[in-house]
Amino acid sequence: MNAHNPKVLGDFRIRVDDLSAISLLAEHFKNKGFDGAFSLSLGKKARAVAAEANIVLKGGHGYVETRRDRLTGKVNIERKTLSVKGRDVIIFDDIISSGGTMIKAIKWVREQGAKSVYAACVHPLLVGDAKDKIMKSGADGIVGTNCVPSTVSVVSVAPLIAKTLANRGA
Repeated sequence: MNAHNPKVLGDFRIRVDDLSAISLLAEHFKNKGFDGAFSLSLGKKARAVAAEANIVLKGGHGYVETRRDRLTGKVNIERKTLSVKGRDVIIFDDIISSGGTMIKAIKWVREQGAKSVYAACVHPLLVGDAKDKIMKSGADGIVGTNCVPSTVSVVSVAPLIAKTLANRGA
């Protein structure tokens, strides 16, 4: 599900499908009244993530470029202007581990006047006090799938898996 590095999937000797749960997360927010929210993703290569969420939410989408220092592990984000003033924003990512990148993105979106900001991820690892730090950074909430059990794992991926298996004739 939303492999962080899809290249490794080619190493398997069996058929592997890299399923995306982004639309399930977006549907969750749409059902909670966030139809028309701006979809944001982290990293240029993740532009497709925000575009996928936007198919459901229809509020526009964008990305924030991220750069990780290979020696220190510190992440910096591009501080570009986004069209988010007075709008609901949902930041989609495949995984939240320590929350460092998400925290920087949330703060940046808040500084630009977003009405509300939510973090959404497929794999909510939330190591240590990551959840508290994300909430203290200005997030209105965190939503994850049940790929990784946590207190924010509220979106089930079962329908996506069932549909894929049915399409395979299993």
